[in-house]
Amino acid sequence: MPLGLIALAIGAFGIGLTEFVIMGLLPEVAADFGVTEATAGWLISGYALSVVVGALGLTAATTRLPRKAVLLGLVVLFIAGNALTAIAPDYSTAMIGRIVAALCHGAFFGIGSVVASSLVAPAKKAGAIAIMFTGLTAANVLGVPFGTFIGQQFGWRATFWVISAIGVVAFLGIALLVSAPRSSDAPVSLRNELSAFASGQVWLSLIVTALAFGGMFGAFTYIAYTLTGVTGFAASAVPWLLVLFGAGLVVGNWVGGRLADRAIDRTLLWFIAALAVILVLFGMLAWSQPATIGLLVVMGAFGFGTVPGLQSRVMQYAGGAPTLASGANIGAFNIGNALGAWAGGLGISAGLGYTSPIWIGAAITASALVVMVVASVLARRRPASAATGTLRTVVA
Repeated sequence: MPLGLIALAIGAFGIGLTEFVIMGLLPEVAADFGVTEATAGWLISGYALSVVVGALGLTAATTRLPRKAVLLGLVVLFIAGNALTAIAPDYSTAMIGRIVAALCHGAFFGIGSVVASSLVAPAKKAGAIAIMFTGLTAANVLGVPFGTFIGQQFGWRATFWVISAIGVVAFLGIALLVSAPRSSDAPVSLRNELSAFASGQVWLSLIVTALAFGGMFGAFTYIAYTLTGVTGFAASAVPWLLVLFGAGLVVGNWVGGRLADRAIDRTLLWFIAALAVILVLFGMLAWSQPATIGLLVVMGAFGFGTVPGLQSRVMQYAGGAPTLASGANIGAFNIGNALGAWAGGLGISAGLGYTSPIWIGAAITASALVVMVVASVLARRRPASAATGTLRTVVA
């Protein structure tokens, strides 16, 4: 395994930690800045929206630059954003720091996926992407609980100083260990990168990404309310249950990457179908503590097991212009997050109870499966090599 993949995974770990750790620190942040927890929550929403902007804007703006140099620049942006958050004298400055850090998120994963796949043989591309994304899953399993502990013991600002230090390690690792082929560092025109979006399969892949991830995230966003209000777990048990969910993410990411290297579409079809079934079962059995524990693990496994395949698929159909399409797919993940959270919130607001986000997530995932079936059928008619650069619609 190329050591450069480890360096990329460290960067992914830091970025994942930045995104998720603040969820456990909102009470401390709100108290420090004298704002309500709802207002502090915008530090999460603002981050997510900025990810989408950075995924498209920064990726497009840097298409003609060497990819390794761009990755290093993005890590510098990441360090600066987290350091600014750590020293922020007020809420507005903290929000600016969060936005600066978020801008690098989508572009890093988008460009990093292209670089990671270039470090290995063609038959191992999805596995290489999975290794990089292991950093993101590890941030959920290990980083978030540890970061929350640091913040509670030494103040929330200490957590962001630690994250900044992780950024420094990632910078050094990428600088020393990532050696992308010359072909991947050749200047690429924005026009050429935009040509990837002439492929109907790229658009279908982006839709599947948003819907598949949105289904899982719709259920996960309000999972604490489900676990305490429906399943009957104590609030103190929720962090440990989320660690089990995170363990499922790690296993699913690894297995999904391995299987996608063999057959991307088949893997995605099975994983998305399994996720829909799991969410239906979860909605039916949320009252049972043993069932809930098992379903949390497999929900994480099958939900995140789609990520390497989804990222690899959009790059496959983007052909010789994968960078911007890869970044757009990271944006699609975050759009899915927002969609799922919004739809799940509607269910709760309508008085449908704390299992409603799970049922809504199942419906969104089922729609992802329908789109994936359509995409797979169309792909059999015209392979990726013929699809690149050719505008096709779903009805073509």
